[in-house]
Amino acid sequence: MISIIAAVAQNRAIGFQNKLLYWLPNDLKRFKALTTGHTIVMGRKTFESLPKGALPNRRNVVISRQNISFPGAEVFPSLEAALQSCAANEDIYIIGGATVYEQAMPLADCLCLTEIQDTPADADAFFPDYSDWKVIAVEKHGTDEKHAFDYHFTDYIRK
Repeated sequence: MISIIAAVAQNRAIGFQNKLLYWLPNDLKRFKALTTGHTIVMGRKTFESLPKGALPNRRNVVISRQNISFPGAEVFPSLEAALQSCAANEDIYIIGGATVYEQAMPLADCLCLTEIQDTPADADAFFPDYSDWKVIAVEKHGTDEKHAFDYHFTDYIRK
C-alpha cells in the first residue's frame, strides 16, 4: 500500500525555505507510529532537511537525479524506480516534498494528513489538491501548551 503523509495548512502550505511550517509534537509522534518498520520515500531536499539524517527503524528511500549517496538511505533516480524496488506487500509512506507528493498522488491509496487550522504568512511549498478524496477518519485536537493551533488527523482514500 502506498500512503502519503504530510502536515498541511488550510491553504495546503507544507513548507517554507525547506523547513516544516509547524512544530507539533503529536504530529511527530503520529508520523513515527505510522512509519516505523516501513519504507519512507522522499526527495533529496527532504532527506537533507532531516536533522539527524536517515530516520531509524525504517527503510529510507531518496529520490535524486544526482549521482549521490546518503548514509542509511537507498537512492533512486525517480519515484517510479524507487517504487519498483519495493515488494508488493511493502507498506510505503511518501513523506515529501511537494514535487514528490505531486508525482505520488495518482499512485497513492491513502492520505494520512495532519490538517492544521491555520494559514501561514510565508510558504513556498504546497501539497497537491486533494478535494476529490474521501475522508474515512478524523481525530480533532485543540490547542495546548505544546500545540499553538487546532489540528486534525484526517485519513483519506480515493472516491
